[in-house]
Amino acid sequence: MKKALISVSDKTNLVPFAQALIENGYEIISTGGTRNFLKQVGVQTIDIQEVTHFPEILDGRVKTLHPNVHAGLLAKRDHADHMQTLADHGIDPIDLVCVNLYPFKETILKDQDDFEGAIEQIDIGGPSMLRAAAKNFKDVTVVTDINDYQKVIDEIQANGETSLATRKELAAKVFRETAAYDALIAQYFDYQTDDSAPQTLTLPYQLKQTMRYGENSHQKAWFYEDVIPKSFSISQAKQLHGKQLSYNNIKDADAALRIIREFDEPTAVGLKHMNPCGIGRGKTIEEAWDRAYEADPVSIFGGIVALNRKVDLATAQKLHQLFLEIIIAPAFDDDAYDVLAKKKNVRLLTLDFDHRSEQPRLETVSVMGGMLMQEQDDLKEDPTQWKIVTQKKPTADELKTMAFAWKAVKFVKSNAILVANPNQTIGVGAGQPNRIDAVKIAIGHAKDKLNDQSVLASDAFFPMDDSVEYAAQHGIKLIVQPGGSIRDEDSIKMADKYGIVMVMTGHRHFRH
Repeated sequence: MKKALISVSDKTNLVPFAQALIENGYEIISTGGTRNFLKQVGVQTIDIQEVTHFPEILDGRVKTLHPNVHAGLLAKRDHADHMQTLADHGIDPIDLVCVNLYPFKETILKDQDDFEGAIEQIDIGGPSMLRAAAKNFKDVTVVTDINDYQKVIDEIQANGETSLATRKELAAKVFRETAAYDALIAQYFDYQTDDSAPQTLTLPYQLKQTMRYGENSHQKAWFYEDVIPKSFSISQAKQLHGKQLSYNNIKDADAALRIIREFDEPTAVGLKHMNPCGIGRGKTIEEAWDRAYEADPVSIFGGIVALNRKVDLATAQKLHQLFLEIIIAPAFDDDAYDVLAKKKNVRLLTLDFDHRSEQPRLETVSVMGGMLMQEQDDLKEDPTQWKIVTQKKPTADELKTMAFAWKAVKFVKSNAILVANPNQTIGVGAGQPNRIDAVKIAIGHAKDKLNDQSVLASDAFFPMDDSVEYAAQHGIKLIVQPGGSIRDEDSIKMADKYGIVMVMTGHRHFRH
C-alpha cells in the first residue's frame, strides 16, 4: 500500500482528506497530536514511532528527524540502488506528505516580546520533511496548503495518483512557504537583536491581490502585503464600496495615509499623483474639508481624500458633488455612506486610526538590480528649537503656521515648495528640477489667498537668494526652510531687505 505521512498544526478539513486517502489505498502515518486527533474521529493511523523505531524525545522536538522518514521521502523510485537500499534497511517509501508548520506567525502576533514562546514555535521537522518531499517531487506528492486538499484527492481518485505537473506546482509552493517561514523567523530575530542592516535581507510578503493592471494598462501588477499586518496601512483598510483598487490607487492612498497620520486636529487631505493638492484643518471635519477643497478646487478632481474623523452627512454631501477616486476615513455615518454610495465607482475605505502611530521603522523601494532601504521620515521636531535667522522675529501664532506648513511640505515631491495659511495649504510646487520654478508654481497656485499670515515652506535649502526675492515680491512675509547652503547668508540678507521672517529648522525633507 502507498503511504502518506500527515503531521499538521492546523487540523482544518483534515478528517475528510485523510479518509479520502485511506479510501484510495493509502496508509496514514502520523505524529502525536495529529494521530490523537484522527484517532478520536475513528481514522486509523500508524504511529511515527512504528516507522522510526525510536521514541519522540525532548518534549517532541525530535520525532520525524530520522533516516527511516527521510530515506522514505528522498529515495528515487526509478533508481535501483536507492530502492535496494530501502529494502536492505527495511524502509518503506513514503508517497505523500501533508505538513503545515507550527504557528510561529500567530504566536508573535499575540505577543512579539514573548521570545521563549516564539522559539518553541520554530518548526524543525516540518520544514525538513516538506523540503525533502518537494526535492523528490517526481515521486512524492507534498501538501502544505489546506486549499490543495481537494485538488490532490480529485486527481488521485481520477488517476490513482497526482500528475507530475501538480506535484511540481505543489513543490514550488513548499519552497515558497518554507522560505517565507524562515524569512519571518529571521526578521523576528533581527527585531530581537536590533539589527536594522543585516548582510542578507529577508522580507516575507504574501499575495493580497492580483491587480487589473499596473501604472498603465499594458503592465501586469500584483499587490503583496507584509506577512505581519500593519494596522494603519492601505493593505488593512476595509473597502465598503466601489470597484477594485488599482495599482495607482494603492500608491496614492498610501501617500495620503502618510500625510493624514501627522495631524491630530480634524484634518482633511486632498491628494493627486502622490502629492498633496490641499490640506485643511478645522474645528470640525466639515470645516477641515472646506479648507482642503478651497486650497485647490481644480486639482482635486479625480483625486484621493483622507479624513481623520468620521464622515458626517454634511461633509458627505459636499464630497458627493465631486468626482473622487477614493475617500478614506475612520468611519462613515450611515446617512453619509448612503449619500456617497450613490456613485458606484467611488471607493469608500475605513481604517483604524487608533494605530496610526504604530509604523514600521524601515521602508524599501526597488531599483534595477537591487533594493534601497531607509528609516521612515518620522522625525519629531520642536518649532521652539528652530533657529530664527532674520532681524524680524515670528509671533507665536506665526510659528504655529510655520509648523503646519513644515509638516505638509515634507510630503511633497522634491524640489518642493508649499505655501500655507494658518489652517490650509494654498499653493504647492512639486517635483521641479530647480527650486525657483517650484516657488513660482506654488505662489501661482496661492494667488488671491496670500496674506500677511502666509508661510512659504521649502523642503531643502535655497541654493541662491532668487527664491526669497521672488517670494517677497509676491507678498510672502514668512519663510521656513532647513538651511545648510553655503549661500545661506545671501538668502538671509534678501529676507532682511524685504522684512521677511525666516526660520531654519536644521533638517531637510527630500521626498523622491
